[in-house]
Amino acid sequence: MTTRLSSEARASLTEVLPEWHQVVGRDAIQRSFTFHDFNEAFGFMAQVALKAEKMNHHPEWFNVYNRVDITLSTHDADGLTQRDVDLAVAIDQFAGDRASN
Repeated sequence: MTTRLSSEARASLTEVLPEWHQVVGRDAIQRSFTFHDFNEAFGFMAQVALKAEKMNHHPEWFNVYNRVDITLSTHDADGLTQRDVDLAVAIDQFAGDRASN
């Protein structure tokens, strides 16, 4: 079973993932991305999907036109784990300068 993040690791989340926010009422993090158009948003989602599949760690997400909302939490651990942090870092890299909050 995967272990939830320690208090120390949680304290450093804002440094590692400054654009991600804690989900109220849940042990999860969330970030919204806005792209130029649907094609750019969909291309980003395809990149994330391939990485998530490799990691066997899949996000919860919602997409309307150029906006993509992503929530990360590890269901097996019922909360945040290092797998969520690793995927969030990769997601931020994929978004790069293409997305705004």
